[in-house]
Amino acid sequence: MKLQYAKLDANAPLREQSINMSNALARAAHSLTLAEKRVVSACLAKMDSVRMDNGRYKFKLTAEEFAHTFEVSLDTAYEQLMDTGKKLMKRTARSIEDTARGKKERIWVWVSGVTYHHGEGWVELGFSHEMTPHLALLRKEFTSYKLKHASALRSMYSWRLLELMMQFKSTGLLRMGIEDFCHAMEASASARKNFGELRRYVIEPAVKELSEKDSLIIEWEGTKRGGRKITGIEFRFTLDPQGRLDV
Repeated sequence: MKLQYAKLDANAPLREQSINMSNALARAAHSLTLAEKRVVSACLAKMDSVRMDNGRYKFKLTAEEFAHTFEVSLDTAYEQLMDTGKKLMKRTARSIEDTARGKKERIWVWVSGVTYHHGEGWVELGFSHEMTPHLALLRKEFTSYKLKHASALRSMYSWRLLELMMQFKSTGLLRMGIEDFCHAMEASASARKNFGELRRYVIEPAVKELSEKDSLIIEWEGTKRGGRKITGIEFRFTLDPQGRLDV
């Protein structure tokens, strides 16, 4: 058994810790509900303080930690931990990229093991061997933000847009092809076909929530290439000088 430990500010609340993931994972479809995303992210915020057994990180998350981080009742926290832990065993992240020989798809299982202790209010997740390289010991090409900037969000679209933008926080400019954007945001089939629906139900609500809760100033536009059809999207974002988003 190989044990590995890294630095973590033990005195800081969980929400003050950073979440790190590879850029490839940040742009992948995550297939998570809001509750599942919260559990996964709370565990990732503990990444630097947990042990790695045989190349796989394991996380113990308590109902008290979950309730404090996401400002829900203890009963709600316990119920969500018990419910989402089971469902995470079936969740995958999925990336698609164009190659000279066609589209290449990669699929990673999020977790490979879950342990419950009924009556004590905690769950332990073990991330899969395939997922671990996208989460641990990252040195380059990774996305990072503090959990507190997502903990108050109530929409997965807002959370995913935050992660996509944080990959480019140094420039404040996110550019994506419309297909890649819809894939990462996991937009509905009808929104993928109708940009008006994508704008109304995905982009505008996400921009509004991030502006209100994270004090981000966001401007965006659809882009075209040689025709009338929108083929890409750009987001330009800055931090509100009166805001609180310290990234």
